[in-house]
Amino acid sequence: MATVNDNYLKLKAGYLFPEIARRVNVFIEANPDAKVIRLGIGDVTEPLPDACRAAMIKAVEDMGDRNSFKGYGPEQGYAWLREKIAANDFQSRGCDIDASEIFISDGSKCDCGNILDIFGDDNVIAVTDPVYPVYVDTNVMAGHTGEINEKGEYEGLVYLPVTAENNFTAEIPTEKVDLIYLCFPNNPTGATATKEHLQAWVDYARANGSIIFFDAAYEAFITDPNLPHSIYEIEGAKECAIEFRSFSKNAGFTGTRCALTVVPKNLMGKAKDGSNVELWKLWNRRQSTKFNGVSYVVQRGAEAVYSEEGKSQTRALIDFYMENAKIIREKLTEAGLAVYGGENAPYVWVQTPAGLTSWDFFDKLLQTCNVVGTPGSGFGAAGEGYFRISAFNSRDNVNEAMRRILDKFK
Repeated sequence: MATVNDNYLKLKAGYLFPEIARRVNVFIEANPDAKVIRLGIGDVTEPLPDACRAAMIKAVEDMGDRNSFKGYGPEQGYAWLREKIAANDFQSRGCDIDASEIFISDGSKCDCGNILDIFGDDNVIAVTDPVYPVYVDTNVMAGHTGEINEKGEYEGLVYLPVTAENNFTAEIPTEKVDLIYLCFPNNPTGATATKEHLQAWVDYARANGSIIFFDAAYEAFITDPNLPHSIYEIEGAKECAIEFRSFSKNAGFTGTRCALTVVPKNLMGKAKDGSNVELWKLWNRRQSTKFNGVSYVVQRGAEAVYSEEGKSQTRALIDFYMENAKIIREKLTEAGLAVYGGENAPYVWVQTPAGLTSWDFFDKLLQTCNVVGTPGSGFGAAGEGYFRISAFNSRDNVNEAMRRILDKFK
């Protein structure tokens, strides 16, 4: 009989979001008339921007003409999209990022897991706690951890707790770590990082030969002009950081799938013989071997984000969701709950009422308010006692959900 990858057997019983879906489905089956409002999974609800839809329709028409038809595209992404990204997202902010250092993909979630393909199995890995579960689970799958303990922590990972006491920004580790996962604006807490804080991380990484995996999927939601949008705004970051970005939330591409990863050409890793290796070459080889690229139609839609119409329409989308976040913050505060985030990020991080665990609060909201959120403990041990509310929904649903919560908690 064929053997399996035993590392998968170390994983918790179910990925966080499928477990939420299971509990919600059980509740709906028992209460078929309940009108459940889902503010848990960070999935967008508003239509794609007109500019993106028009570009994709035109691209479909291109595919119907032999002269403009496209077959296999570059695994790294079409140059015309990469050049627009380099100019608008990086060079405009003073970041020395070339189009050739940008790789187009079908999602940051995929890239955050796939990037491990080019790194060895003996690296010491640091993650914040709470943390986006994909960072941890993909390392478990790759065999980079031991077993899980009673707190929900995996042996072999360095956990960096982020709580209200440290303003949800992890302290620089006192020990040497090799790979560091950072996410700002943060999922799930909604916290942000100043340039000074990121500079400290970059200085640490350069001093220790570490690589930072910087997840900037929510950078478009930053409203404070003093906050950095990219790790490459920090001096020295090109020597120690890989950045992940996505069109999912700013342009509503969760169901369309387009993202990007930046791997600077001067970024180095170490081979077992001690020699330096260019990580760009390894990632380029990995993508060329395991990935056939994002479809031409989708990439044309992503390109339209950078048109004048596209910029205006995506800004309107972001403003819409941030107004939702403002409503959630204000109403939950009025309900007497302690809330964080929601000002430069589309997530509001809520401290559960005294005596309720994260899953207790999940069940209470579901059963008494018919509102779904995400238990903080699903993001890590330090997330216990917290709860994530997503601003991704219609205005009517957000207002109704907050009305229900106020009725029960005020």
